[in-house]
Amino acid sequence: MSSLILAIDQGTTSSRALLFRPDTSIAALAQAEFPQHFPASGWVEHEPEDLWRTTIDTCREAMRRAGATARDIAAVGITNQRETTLVWDRSTGEAVHRAIVWQDRRSAGLCARLKAEGHEPLVTARTGLILDPYFSGTKIAWILDNVPGARARAEAGELAFGTVDSYLLWRLTGGRLHVTDATNASRTLLYDIHRGAWDDDLLGLLGVPASMLPEVRDSSGDFGTTDPDLFGAAIPIRGVAGDQQAATVGQACFRPGMVKSTYGTGCFALLNTGPQPVASQNKLLTTIAYQIGGVRTYALEGSIFVAGAAVQWLRDGLKVVGSAAETGDLAGRADPGQDVYLVPAFVGLGAPYWEPDARGALFGLTRATGPAELARAALESVCYQTADLLAAMRSDWPDGEGRATVLRVDGGMVASDWTMQRLADLLAAPVDRPEVKETTALGAAYLAGLSCGIYPEPEHFADHWRLERRFSPAMEASVRERRLAGWRKAVSCLVGR
Repeated sequence: MSSLILAIDQGTTSSRALLFRPDTSIAALAQAEFPQHFPASGWVEHEPEDLWRTTIDTCREAMRRAGATARDIAAVGITNQRETTLVWDRSTGEAVHRAIVWQDRRSAGLCARLKAEGHEPLVTARTGLILDPYFSGTKIAWILDNVPGARARAEAGELAFGTVDSYLLWRLTGGRLHVTDATNASRTLLYDIHRGAWDDDLLGLLGVPASMLPEVRDSSGDFGTTDPDLFGAAIPIRGVAGDQQAATVGQACFRPGMVKSTYGTGCFALLNTGPQPVASQNKLLTTIAYQIGGVRTYALEGSIFVAGAAVQWLRDGLKVVGSAAETGDLAGRADPGQDVYLVPAFVGLGAPYWEPDARGALFGLTRATGPAELARAALESVCYQTADLLAAMRSDWPDGEGRATVLRVDGGMVASDWTMQRLADLLAAPVDRPEVKETTALGAAYLAGLSCGIYPEPEHFADHWRLERRFSPAMEASVRERRLAGWRKAVSCLVGR
C-alpha cells in the first residue's frame, strides 16, 4: 500500500523535496538552489524554468535516496514562496516574463497612486491586505502593461496568471488544471477573503482580466494527478498552501489563539483567530490560515523583513563572525551593563510599522562596545520585533485577552538556544521548539495526507506534535520592561513615534 507523502517546498532561493512517512518522520530530502536575478534596483526575478527544473530534479532525487517509486507515494503536497507572480501562455505553457518575486518593489509607484486615490480602505476591507508591492495583484498589472502585447493577449483569454503553486500544478498535471488554494489566493490583492471568491471590483481596479485567474480550492483536496511521464506513474496531488500557512499547519496551530513564528531571512508570525476574520487596527494582515472541507480558518499575520538577515549582515557585512552559529555564544559574553540596540530596517520596517523608507540604525554605542554586544543586539532585534507583533496581535484579538501565549517556533534561527531563551525572556511567554524542524514541508505533507487518509483529522494530528524543548521566561520583569522601553525609544527615532 502506498504510504509515503511527497512534499514539494518551492522557496525563494531553493527548491526542496521531502518524503514523509505515516509517522511524519522524514524518509529522504533533496535540495537545489537556483539563481536570483536583479535586473534593476529593487527588482527581483526568477527564471520560471529554474523553478520547474529544480522542483522536478529534487523530487526525483528524494525518491532515489528513499528507494521509492511513484507507486510508493500516496500523494503530493505543495508549499511555495507566496506572492511571487507568473503569467504564461495557455497553449504553450511558456511564461511571458520572468517570475516577479515577492521581494520585488517595481510596482511601488502604482501602489502609491492607488493609495493617493483613496482605494486602500476597499482593498483592505475585501482582502485583509494593504496596498504594497509585496502582493501579487500589482505585479500582474505591471506585466500586462510592460510586456508587449500581453494585455491584448490576456483580454483574449490566451494568458494565465498564477502564484508558484499554480504554475507548478499546471506543469505537473500537463496543463490540465489551472488551480490554486485559498491561502495563496488570499495573498493576491484580488480575492475577497470573506466571500471566498475573486473580486470584480479589485480586478477592475488593477485591470486584471478574470479569465487569467485560477480556480480556488480547499488547501486539502483534489488537485489532479502528476503526468505519468514525470515520475514513472501518476501520483495524486492532494494538498497546497503558501509557505507561512503551511508552517502554521505543520506546527499544528489548529486552535484559535495558537501562534507560530518562522525565523528565516525574515520572520512571519501567524495567530489563528478561528472561523472569523479579525480586522487589524495595528497594521497586521488578515489572511486565510487554511481551508479544509470548505471551511475557512483565518489568521492575523505580522511580517518582519529582517531576522536572520541581521546575522548575515554581521557575518558578511561587518565580518564580526565567521558563521551564523557563532552569534549565540558571542552574544552570551556581551557586557550586561551595555544597552545596545540594533533596529534592522535595512529594507524598511514591516509590521506593525510598515515604514518602507526607514533605514537601519545602532543605538547606545560606547567605546567598550565590541563584537559581543553587536551580536547580542542583532539577535535581540529579532526578539523585540516579535514582541511588537505579539503586542499588536493581543490588541487586535480581544478573544485572546487573559490567555497565556505559547509561541511555537521554526526556521533556521531557532537552532540557537541563546536566541530562543532571550525570545522567551523578552516576550514573558514560553517558546516551544518542535522535534520536527521541517514544519513548512510537514504542513504541505499533512494537507495531502489528510486528503488521502494517511494522516488523521486536525485535532488528532495535533496530538502527534512533539516538543523538543520549551524555553521558559527567566528575566526579571523590571529588566524586561527597561529593555523593551529602550527598544521602543530606538524605533521611535526612525518612525517618528
